[in-house]
Amino acid sequence: MNYKTDTAATSAANVLRFPALSLAGQAGTSFKHEHLAAILADGKPRGFFEVHAENYMGDGGHPHRALEAIRRDNPVSLHGVCMSIGGPQSLDRAHLARFKRLVDRYEPALVSEHLAWSTHETTFFNDLLPLPYTQATLDRVCDHIEQVQEAIGRPMLLENPSTYVTFLESTMSETDFIRTIARRTGCGLLLDVNNVFVSATNHGYAALDYLADFPLASVGEIHLAGHAEQSDDEGDLLLIDSHDGPVADAVWKLYEIVIARSGPIPTLIEWDSNIPDWPVLKAEAAAAQSILDQRAINGGERRDVA
Repeated sequence: MNYKTDTAATSAANVLRFPALSLAGQAGTSFKHEHLAAILADGKPRGFFEVHAENYMGDGGHPHRALEAIRRDNPVSLHGVCMSIGGPQSLDRAHLARFKRLVDRYEPALVSEHLAWSTHETTFFNDLLPLPYTQATLDRVCDHIEQVQEAIGRPMLLENPSTYVTFLESTMSETDFIRTIARRTGCGLLLDVNNVFVSATNHGYAALDYLADFPLASVGEIHLAGHAEQSDDEGDLLLIDSHDGPVADAVWKLYEIVIARSGPIPTLIEWDSNIPDWPVLKAEAAAAQSILDQRAINGGERRDVA
């Protein structure tokens, strides 16, 4: 691993406030505060919950009380959305410090961020913007990932993007870019299957070809989500990674192919707007769990696939 830790600081941070819970082979859902009562009424539902780190960067209040209630009985995955890993400027040290405090406080089973940028000088964009895949961008992304991993004292997962434009100056494919990042930094990968489908449809390539070249052996978590259909200025189909509905049938089929190749990888259902009642979200996670369980029965442990 290409990250360093301070032994004394790490030992102090690892005094458990919450149980050490595995999410191996489990499906989970995004945690929404409006679902808290229903989740607690379920007793101890199987699976894990993922939260956006930026929603918990205050020191206290209801958000932390709700997350503490969930974390007592369930593993948690911490997903950052504003680190601007691919941004042209240095990482925001204050933001990184807040991120580290959350990792220390909740001891998440997984920690992840996006292959994207969202900050320019003092401007913050409410979006995850794409990158040109060049050597200069690669060096910058690797440097930023190493800074994050050194700060939190553990490897992070990097999520593949959904994209709506490509760059003429790119000198490598997205899969080669991601593979090289994982090799250089020791980070893991978060494979968002919906993002693969959205980008492949928008840019006119085969999602299966992308997945065949993706370094599945480095994947520590999978995301599934819904997308929206629009038309671009020429009237062609444009998919938007909207997270506002159920997982599409085509994405489920791609997911089954991935799991057949890789084995049961922890899988999250993302649903961030037009949020349904808890039983609907729980049912989506149960569908993913069924696929994971069937793969575990048929194939046992996950295989490493290069």
